[in-house]
Amino acid sequence: MPQILPFGDIVHLFREFEHTAWRLEVRRSYAADLTSEKFLQFLRTGSVPAEPGNAWLLNTQEQLALGKRFERVRVVDDPMTDNQRFLLASAVERPEDIRILSRAKAEALQLPEADFWLLDSKILATLHFDGEDRTMGVELSEEPDQVLRACQIRDAAWHYAIPAREFAATVPSPV
Repeated sequence: MPQILPFGDIVHLFREFEHTAWRLEVRRSYAADLTSEKFLQFLRTGSVPAEPGNAWLLNTQEQLALGKRFERVRVVDDPMTDNQRFLLASAVERPEDIRILSRAKAEALQLPEADFWLLDSKILATLHFDGEDRTMGVELSEEPDQVLRACQIRDAAWHYAIPAREFAATVPSPV
């Protein structure tokens, strides 16, 4: 049985990677978002409040300044869930290069139904969730066959994904 680590145990990897941190996000919702004041404000106003001092964003900016890349592909439904609309609105304000891929295209490409991070094309961090969309932890692997498959998934998803700003311009305002 794989060892599932708390996400906090791997946060150091997002400072220590050398070149690229890439994520595939396929879930329709994330419990951490749904219970946040930021999400509730988005539902009320249609806008996402700024997050000065957010440790994740500050680290992302630091790594980008060092010439590293933070990239994501988010899979969205048609119509999008409230959480997907929130993540799209958040994406246009983030320093990461976030791109959007329709669920129909993701299914045609046979992308997995599991979120993961791929660090420097050598460390695979698969996220595990419970039935309530809560993060249970992360499974790390450096097994060549698993990492290679994740690289292939990354390449296919990235090729077809649309930059978040471009995609957002096609979506009607939620309010």
